[in-house]
Amino acid sequence: MGCCSGRCTLVVISSLQLVFVLERQIFDFLGYQWAPILANFLHIITIIFGLFGTIQFRQRYIIRYAIWMVLWVTWNVFVICFYLEVGDLAKDTNLIMTFNISKHRSWWMENGPGCVVVTITDMPEWVPEDHRYIYVRGCLLGYQYIEVAHSSLQVIFALLGFIYACYVIKIVAEEEDSFDFIGGFDSYGYQGPQKTSHLQLQPMYMTSY
Repeated sequence: MGCCSGRCTLVVISSLQLVFVLERQIFDFLGYQWAPILANFLHIITIIFGLFGTIQFRQRYIIRYAIWMVLWVTWNVFVICFYLEVGDLAKDTNLIMTFNISKHRSWWMENGPGCVVVTITDMPEWVPEDHRYIYVRGCLLGYQYIEVAHSSLQVIFALLGFIYACYVIKIVAEEEDSFDFIGGFDSYGYQGPQKTSHLQLQPMYMTSY
């Protein structure tokens, strides 16, 4: 019963993780944030394998899922520190989120709740012709706090997933040990009853002429 309860809870947690990371992936694509896109993709693959391992009692897949949850927490804590500009981190740095492939910008920077985008027609000379020069005003919540909220939610789910994954791994290991004990009589030389032959050997007599 405990194994079923733990497995069902882990399946629910993993399913919620999958839903929220897909939602996050969409907005990261819209913002051209390539590092989070890559991390989200690896997370999606790991969740799928974790769900498969949980449903099919594949312990090694659950172990990999648990290890990835630790890495996922680490990544999201870094993202939180990045947007809150902890230490020397700066949220406007292009290298970390986009590998300098494109200009880093969160989709929520222009599309957050209450945000109004104003385009400046008198652009400075350093602005490329195919770019627009804008500023955003009226946002009810800064985009960095929305990104922090997303990462915080991922941390919570990852911690719950790690705890229940360890629990399921323990239960599955105990069941495997119990199964090995029940089926281990062969190692003690146990043999079932053998059929005896009803055919009796008759003596043979030879005569010579």
